[in-house]
Amino acid sequence: MRIAIIGAGNVGGALSAAAVKAGHQVTVTAKNADHAAKVAADTGATAAESNEKAAESADVVVLAIPGDVVPEVAAQLKDTVAGKVVVDATNPLNATFSDLVIEGVSGGSDLQRRIPQARVVKAFNTILAARHATPQENGVPLDAYFAGDDAQAKATVEELVRSLGYRPVDAGGLRLARALEEMALLNIVLNAGNGWVWQSAWQLVGPTDAAQ
Repeated sequence: MRIAIIGAGNVGGALSAAAVKAGHQVTVTAKNADHAAKVAADTGATAAESNEKAAESADVVVLAIPGDVVPEVAAQLKDTVAGKVVVDATNPLNATFSDLVIEGVSGGSDLQRRIPQARVVKAFNTILAARHATPQENGVPLDAYFAGDDAQAKATVEELVRSLGYRPVDAGGLRLARALEEMALLNIVLNAGNGWVWQSAWQLVGPTDAAQ
């Protein structure tokens, strides 16, 4: 796939490295052009001069940015991403990472409202950045939950998720993005509050087939 990653921080950099390793064509952009260039050089991606340039030739656009800048970036990309699959890997965290700042809706639903012509899928937000280099635990793929209202867009994201080494888990419609954001918050709070090493991950266990 041709993937544009908007954001070159810990999440964007880790996703860039994982996607390049999986054989995808990756373009990275960031507010700081030098930072984007460094991440691109380190991961084998290509740096773009702007968010719009990165998105215009991409099959999938991934938002790997802080939750508080989503409105600004969504406004920039509104026209460019029409008809495209947009992966919302963000979490609407407050400044202390102790709570979410979205009430009543999810960050994913809010993003869809801001870019109504795009096909938003919530994904990767429940996965800590450090795990993109190691998407398995004891030989078992970690879960990558995703949620969205467009079946074709979700099929594309499922393919991407699987290519990075995760087990894709379809959580349902975009309404469930709120649950995924709460899952991410819980993992972050546990790591920050307990001094963990930011390697914990979600992995659903037990039979899922009624015949088992």
